[in-house]
Amino acid sequence: MKKMIELIGDELVRAFEQCSYDSKYAKVSISNRPDLCEYQCNGAMACAKEYRKAPIVIAQEVVEVLKDNDIFDAVEAVAPGFINMKLSGKFVSDYIEGMRTSGKFGMEENKNPQTIIVDYGGANVAKPLHIGHLRSAIIGECVKRMGRFLGNKVIGDVHLGDWGLQMGLIIEELRCRKPELSYFDESFTGEYPKEAPFTISELEEIYPAASKKAKENEEFAKKAHEATLKLQSGDRAFTAIWKHIIAVSVADLKVNYGNLNVEFDLWKGESDAQPYIEDMINDMIAKGYAYESQGATVIDVSLPDDKKEIPPCIIRKSDGAALYATSDLATIIEREKLYSPDRYIYLTDKRQELHFVQVFRAARKTKLVKESTSLEHLGFGTMNGKDGQPFKTRSGGVMRLEYLIKEVNDAVKARLEESGKIVGQEAEDTARIIGLAAIKYGDLSNQASKDYVFDIDRFTSFEGNTGPYILYTIVRIKSILAKFSQENSMSDIGGFKLLPAATAEEKRLMLTLLKFVDVMENAFAEIAPHKICQFVYEVTDAFSTFYNSVKILSEEDTARKQSYIALISYTKEILEAAIDVLGFEAPERM
Repeated sequence: MKKMIELIGDELVRAFEQCSYDSKYAKVSISNRPDLCEYQCNGAMACAKEYRKAPIVIAQEVVEVLKDNDIFDAVEAVAPGFINMKLSGKFVSDYIEGMRTSGKFGMEENKNPQTIIVDYGGANVAKPLHIGHLRSAIIGECVKRMGRFLGNKVIGDVHLGDWGLQMGLIIEELRCRKPELSYFDESFTGEYPKEAPFTISELEEIYPAASKKAKENEEFAKKAHEATLKLQSGDRAFTAIWKHIIAVSVADLKVNYGNLNVEFDLWKGESDAQPYIEDMINDMIAKGYAYESQGATVIDVSLPDDKKEIPPCIIRKSDGAALYATSDLATIIEREKLYSPDRYIYLTDKRQELHFVQVFRAARKTKLVKESTSLEHLGFGTMNGKDGQPFKTRSGGVMRLEYLIKEVNDAVKARLEESGKIVGQEAEDTARIIGLAAIKYGDLSNQASKDYVFDIDRFTSFEGNTGPYILYTIVRIKSILAKFSQENSMSDIGGFKLLPAATAEEKRLMLTLLKFVDVMENAFAEIAPHKICQFVYEVTDAFSTFYNSVKILSEEDTARKQSYIALISYTKEILEAAIDVLGFEAPERM
């Protein structure tokens, strides 16, 4: 079904044309002064110059055409030339009814779905997830869900850091600790063990120890480089160890990402790009895109209108080593081969902006992607503590993600147990649900590109613009609906008729709900999850005002009570759909 703003726009177009004015001036917007009107058109001001008339005269002519239109309660021309509109209560309630019965909230079928790759993990194997991984996981998961909600084929890729020197460091440190393992016996010809010779806890301790040792011990560093080269050359024993590292790491990462309700379709990494690199570089050189500069192989990616210098994209260092840009370009080749995406969306810290400018320009210049393919980088800001500095543990270190989640869950559990209504295991389970909402909403409600303060006390509050408050609103609606079902034998709420709003508060709630699809489309087009959060809070605020203005369950008029029930039930549906896209859910009670 058409969006409300489109339906109103159609009426304005007819009115402008009937008055012999160009319909391009008949643009409608939601009013920024809801105390005066609900929708407005400012086209008379722009129109005045072309038609050499006073804006108010043009506005009055258009209003004269619209004044008897059934979709409006009131239309007026206001100096210097605004056209202010209030919709009829019946038109609004009929529209909401259409949303309820049309399926998927009245959203029209996506006839041209896109294939979209969302690259939003970036975790390194053999290392625990820490708070630096939080934003890419939360924002990326939401972007993936937004795209799917709108009918696109969206593929989420974790894109692991699973290659390079870190692997050689781990292998060499493992040799020092367990030299008796068959992987280090060059005469061994049998099958290597299926079980890894280390646990995830051991692995997470091995890498930092090896990294520290390499800085202090030149001989160890040399051996780690040699081990890396052997692995990258396909050594059988080291490849077996590498597979163990991947298996143990991925199993642990899936648990930790799962605690954030984050799932990936692809668990690929930098290693998957390696088979494409040599041919890619040779092809780029052969076609004149890449050339040697001071021993390195580079691609010029600067453009004449650049306001600041964009350095060449280095795809091979002077020592023959590949870089992140090399891996990212080779990954694009693989993705084009396997999925041929219409759109790529990368989620990383905004400090990597230059890297992606270079990679995207190199990909276009070398024709790795079609001209129509969209390449986008969403660079997010830093998650800071109350002191304005990057969030740290009390001892000043980088906090593991699982510890942050526990800290938030504990804070929520304490709040729940203070009330005395939920205790024990139920408090534990409910706290996990609410804690996830606190973390995700606290992050997503901020514009992604900006830094923000991670304030556990504020984020876990059950009041204000927070995740717990949003869930509390949904739980309150569930409670009302449950009580209604207990008191009434008729429980087919879907069959209840929605009446025109009886109060301004009820109409405001309806007008807020009908924006849902428009909000979802705009949020995804701009990759702006915070706009969904703004909408969700607007709905909860409108519901709260409505709830406090009427007596839903004690309403004596049966038809009106059923209309109230239908409205709050649909409010719950929309809120639940919105928070599902944000990546969390509501508990049964709080």
